[in-house]
Amino acid sequence: MNAYPGNDAAPALPVATRQDGEYPRPQMMRSHWADLDGTWSFRNTGDDPSWRDGFPDARDIVVPFPPESAASGIDEPGFHPVVWYARTITAADLAAAGHGADAPRLLLHFGAVDHRARVWVDGRFVGDHEGGHTPFTLDVTDALTGDGTGTDTGTGTDTDDHTLVVRAEDDPHDLTQPRGKQDWHEQPHDIWYRRTTGIWQTVWLEAVPSTAVRSVRWTNVDHETMRLTVRLAGPHPAGTRLRVEAHWAEHDEHLATVEVAVQPTAHEVDLVVPIARQANGQAEQELQWSPDAPHLVDAVVSLVSADGAPLDAVSSYFGIRTTAVGSGRFLLNDRSIDVRSVLNQGYWPESHLTAPTRQALRREVELIKELGFNAARNHQKIEDPRFLYWADRLGLMVWGEAPGAYAFSPTAVQRLMREWMDAVERDASHPSVVTWVPANESWGVQHIATDPAQQAYARALADVTRALDPTRPVISNDGWEHPDSDILSVHDYEGDGERLARTYADDTARARLLAGIGPADRPILVGGAVDRGQPVMLTEFGGVNHQPGVQRDDAWGYTTAADGDDWIARITALYDAVRASSFLAGSCWTQLTDTMQETNGLLNADRSPKEPIERIRRAVLGR
Repeated sequence: MNAYPGNDAAPALPVATRQDGEYPRPQMMRSHWADLDGTWSFRNTGDDPSWRDGFPDARDIVVPFPPESAASGIDEPGFHPVVWYARTITAADLAAAGHGADAPRLLLHFGAVDHRARVWVDGRFVGDHEGGHTPFTLDVTDALTGDGTGTDTGTGTDTDDHTLVVRAEDDPHDLTQPRGKQDWHEQPHDIWYRRTTGIWQTVWLEAVPSTAVRSVRWTNVDHETMRLTVRLAGPHPAGTRLRVEAHWAEHDEHLATVEVAVQPTAHEVDLVVPIARQANGQAEQELQWSPDAPHLVDAVVSLVSADGAPLDAVSSYFGIRTTAVGSGRFLLNDRSIDVRSVLNQGYWPESHLTAPTRQALRREVELIKELGFNAARNHQKIEDPRFLYWADRLGLMVWGEAPGAYAFSPTAVQRLMREWMDAVERDASHPSVVTWVPANESWGVQHIATDPAQQAYARALADVTRALDPTRPVISNDGWEHPDSDILSVHDYEGDGERLARTYADDTARARLLAGIGPADRPILVGGAVDRGQPVMLTEFGGVNHQPGVQRDDAWGYTTAADGDDWIARITALYDAVRASSFLAGSCWTQLTDTMQETNGLLNADRSPKEPIERIRRAVLGR
């Protein structure tokens, strides 16, 4: 949005321009923010409480890259149970954040810090957070300016420098921590990778008004209606109103204006945003979001006082689309769509779970689509929101998946449940996210087939996901041993195309698969779950090892190709088996890129294709 749509009530406050892939919170933008990524001081030896004021013998680290990675400048892949960071916040940072009389409050945002963080400003404790994959925000106004109003009290001004210190604790041996594919052995083994400790997503500073929009969430009600939930911060006197303007920039078309009163005691406001042009359905596809036509609607959400004075304004966007399952199929906008997905580890050799550049996130989405896929399963990782922005913008369906823990205990249950709820809340507005996966392959619930407590936990994870977001399908345990799933997903690394075709041939094969022991020698349904006609998808298959360049001694895949032609032939044969099935509603190829010792990617670890992309695409698409 280059301007506020709607001439009758344009706020005097500046509104951010359209997202360009840089802003760390894509669906709630303000015009100013201070990027605190870059060179910080770092210590990974010792642990002294006095370091909250700063610490001696520091080295430089490049944030947000983890210290295990080369991109960080530390490049030490061993264990880091406790690490310390420090950075100076300058007057230039406060100015970049937009700090001033109209925006006196200062918010410090962390995209993700693995696993437990404590934060100080000038030796003053300002907050903490547990959960290594989800964002948190701290109000640091008092610490940076001296009081709660943003005015100078003599203890700090906008001309002072301030010391920001972060302590991160990440026990590599604690299997109750949600960790995804991060190895608990010092050296990577099997399918696990090097760890990502401490800060690994963007740190940034934002100035906001005293009465402010805290968060926005968009929910698709149906093909013509959006629901907007806005959380508020600060006092809002009687007469305050919340206004939403929706605008379709592609056609320069104003779509809706909605305004509601805000009760003085309200901390959250729900409102319905009807899109009138969608009401009768004749041309509704013109505006609907899909992988082939990823239309997005820009919006401005603003708070105004009783006399019409602007209080706060943020820019946002949404996509109009519905997701559901029915008649054994996955439905997007009430139409069945073949989910053609790829497993995406989101791991780079030089920077690990952090993308090496922000534009690398865009390129990842582009590569997935160029290879012939319309979806990605972000595996065991809560991906950077800017990846989801590009998925929204370029048209890629995404399965959001929780990083698993590997223990079953009250602590593990509480940690994963809390972190997963935060992840769903963070990503629920993205139209690209079409399915939730809170558990994978019985990780953390290894005895789910026979243990009622573990079955109850997996069902609870699925049910709390549905409670937070009833608009998307939920998979209770991807791969096998489903206690309660809207999609019955199966992992099968059979390497022979003809045998794979027989397993998934027809309804008889489907009944046999769901009633018996699955391909991984585990039942597909457990805990009294029954076949309700849900879609069946092959959500991990392939995994063919091919190394066209330097050969790794520890390389592996589920099968191995002799050369490039054999590799393409194997991919084609396995996809022919999927295409021949009368009941499979989708699939997910393992995997997008080589990742450390796993050399079963379609791309090398540096994202170069192992064979020409068009050859791979023909194998995937069958044409």
